Amino acid sequence: MPGQFRYPISELKQISKKVEDLNIPGILIFGMPEKKDEVGSESYNDKGIVQKAIKAVKDNTDLLVITDICLCQYTSHGHCGLICDEKINNDETLKVLGKIALSHAKAGADIVAPSDMMDGRVGAIRKELDNNSFEDTLIMSYAAKYLSSFYGPFREAAHSAPTFGDRRTYQMESGNILEALREVELDIKEGADIVMVKPALAYLDVIYRVKNKFGMPTAAYNVSGEYAMIKAASKMGWVDEKKIMEETLLSMKRAGADIIISYFALEYASL
Repeated sequence: MPGQFRYPISELKQISKKVEDLNIPGILIFGMPEKKDEVGSESYNDKGIVQKAIKAVKDNTDLLVITDICLCQYTSHGHCGLICDEKINNDETLKVLGKIALSHAKAGADIVAPSDMMDGRVGAIRKELDNNSFEDTLIMSYAAKYLSSFYGPFREAAHSAPTFGDRRTYQMESGNILEALREVELDIKEGADIVMVKPALAYLDVIYRVKNKFGMPTAAYNVSGEYAMIKAASKMGWVDEKKIMEETLLSMKRAGADIIISYFALEYASL
């Protein structure tokens, strides 16, 4: 996508310093391992790509570091959980998610953000962190994550599309808001410190309902497809990119988002 890059560890010092100089408070790190396997073992390798990235950012800035906790970028099949007989094994996946979160916390992550949508994962991660003296590591849960076509550009960039089937058995159908509220409530009860709605633009009503009902710190994820549409329309001369960007981000804030995760962050902060 325009203005978006996959950075090697050697360039993190430069880009993270730019983020800090623009007064953006934090970053969310995703990793692309050199190798993938059926169980995503590189995800919890203490010398893995994300673990190295955390340390590189922390060594050079005071940025808040958030890390994505999921298996889709690390598994050869591209699913967010472990597979048994072509089905997701929810409970076995929880054990791995706990190991990933602990590995990230050891590397210095301030917040871990499970995006897998497995049932019970917030509780499993909270237990693993607490049992290893990381009680102060926060959990930002992808609590209401919908099965969405807006993720397309990210999946291409991260090579994380499923090799078979789709993710509708663990992500939510786009028309269901009651399930979103149930998922958020469960994650809060399990120990989530921040809850997230993803995507943002087509789900502003969900952000509003979540914030209004629970009053929790709420994040909105302005995803790759939302960013790409504005960039494409701007390139064609159909919209004023700056004004559309500002209006879009404001709509998320107005809906109730306390935190906005966006590909526009550097561009917006530079204005």
